[in-house]
Amino acid sequence: MRCFRRRRVSCRGWLRLPGRLQMPDRAKSYFHRGSLDPLLGVNIPARFAQVASCFPQRDAVVSLPQQRRVSYAALKVAVDELARALLATGFAPGDRIGIWAPNNIEWVLLQMATARIGVVLVNINPADRSRELRYALQRSQVQGLFMIPRFRHSDYVESLLELIPELKYEAPRERKLSDFPYLRSIVIYDPEEPDAATRPFPGCHTWGDIHESAQAVTMDELDAVTASIDVDDPVNIQYTSGTTGSPKAVVLTHHNILNNARFAASEMRFTEHDRLAVPVPFYHCFGMVLSNLMCLSVGACVVIPCEHFDALQVLQAIEAEACTAVHGVPTMFIAELEHPQFSEFDLSTLRTGIMAGAPCPSALMKRVMEQMHCKEVLIGYGQTEASPLTHLTTRDDSMDRRINTVGKNLPHQEVKIVDPESRQTVPVETVGEVCFRGYHIMKGYYRDESATREAVDENGWLASGDLGSMDSDGYVRITGRRKEMIIRGGENIYPREIEDVIFTHPKVMEAAVFGVPDQLYGEQVMAWVQLHPDQTAAEQEIRDYCREHLAHFKIPRYIWFVSEFPMTVTGKLQKFRMRDIALQKMNAQA
Repeated sequence: MRCFRRRRVSCRGWLRLPGRLQMPDRAKSYFHRGSLDPLLGVNIPARFAQVASCFPQRDAVVSLPQQRRVSYAALKVAVDELARALLATGFAPGDRIGIWAPNNIEWVLLQMATARIGVVLVNINPADRSRELRYALQRSQVQGLFMIPRFRHSDYVESLLELIPELKYEAPRERKLSDFPYLRSIVIYDPEEPDAATRPFPGCHTWGDIHESAQAVTMDELDAVTASIDVDDPVNIQYTSGTTGSPKAVVLTHHNILNNARFAASEMRFTEHDRLAVPVPFYHCFGMVLSNLMCLSVGACVVIPCEHFDALQVLQAIEAEACTAVHGVPTMFIAELEHPQFSEFDLSTLRTGIMAGAPCPSALMKRVMEQMHCKEVLIGYGQTEASPLTHLTTRDDSMDRRINTVGKNLPHQEVKIVDPESRQTVPVETVGEVCFRGYHIMKGYYRDESATREAVDENGWLASGDLGSMDSDGYVRITGRRKEMIIRGGENIYPREIEDVIFTHPKVMEAAVFGVPDQLYGEQVMAWVQLHPDQTAAEQEIRDYCREHLAHFKIPRYIWFVSEFPMTVTGKLQKFRMRDIALQKMNAQA
């Protein structure tokens, strides 16, 4: 793109010189990958403004469920109007606005409008129930909430009123809500009719209400706010289980995610001519950063095939919109390949994409390349705390490296493999814990300094919790995880959250949750449950109880009732032994 030929070298003091770091001792598993391209030294709205001015008439976002398409020029106008409206409503840099909705154009608008005025967007899982919503709102001290009225089998309004019954009688601004003192504004919109004047309870606003206030703020005032935003200011809070404990609020900056998106686009040879089908949820870093922001940082088009993943709709979108790329977790690609109507679609426009979120079987990779014509599909690896992409294969890698490694780290990033106990860097080809350092490391966990210090050491290294090895050329193979987090179909699940719910069942005395391998989802959730003496229960009873309190993907697939748990001499549960026992029994029954 001619618009970006002029080089702007970042003035960040720790920016390393281009080229690979030459080490006298190459036997250590440490690698730095440089780049001729410097890091971007601008905030997200500045980059977006450049792109929109270069490609005003190109499609920016196409939403097939909404039957709407928006050009870059129109998106820029809509983003600016929403940003002015948010300022007029009382939001200021550093405030936090939550978004509780599936993929739609309004999600993208809010993503870019909050960045425009320095407000932090808090991503909330559309599958969350009242209990999980409470945690997200309270943990991040959310001041504004944008939500849809309902989605699939979930009534969002009912869940919110169950959580905050005071809303039935009074508006948040009239007085502080007892359990949510920071929450002062709630906006409800229907993706099919965003401007519809539906107000299901007193004091809530509609999309149209918010936009009416935009006239109170001038473009000069808006530009002044944008100019005050530093690249290291926070722009997003993502919820993740991290490496330990309950879900944590990961704070990411403009510099973190803009550069991560930009280098992902560069590695994929992504340009304004590309059109990306995005079936992954926007509330994930995968969707928000590696899909939305990646496209909007180079002038490509975001194609929304469905609100919630549907293999048929993805295939239809690829053909109808001549998509050149598609993202997804392995289970999504399997569902697309196995769909009964798969052979009916012309997917020949596909060129590339990213498969990430869970281990990818080599057989699946080959099928995607051959049957979906996606010859340059890449394997990605990373974590939310790293903005999120740390490693990516390339189209020039050998087939062995493309299917058996996660590639090398992205430019301007460092990676090393350390002994989990001594924390010393291990020799190449030795398994240890994978650690990252660079521009992409999170600002920290919101309001949790101790957890931040536990995840990132004094030298800036983020401990991933994953085990892997590195060869002498910097290619990394992931072999397992130190942490207990379960990854089911790309969804991060922390066992303790499920255990806490099961434990509240009146018949349950103890519970232990862990992951077991699954060919379709990568992992499934297994729960071992010990009942109180003289109590009996069925698997479905426990499963139904979980369904009342947890998102559907967290509900255990396997529930075993046990009389005791394997424990250490000090009384700690040994989940690795439980997993081994479970696998032995499951394999014997197969």
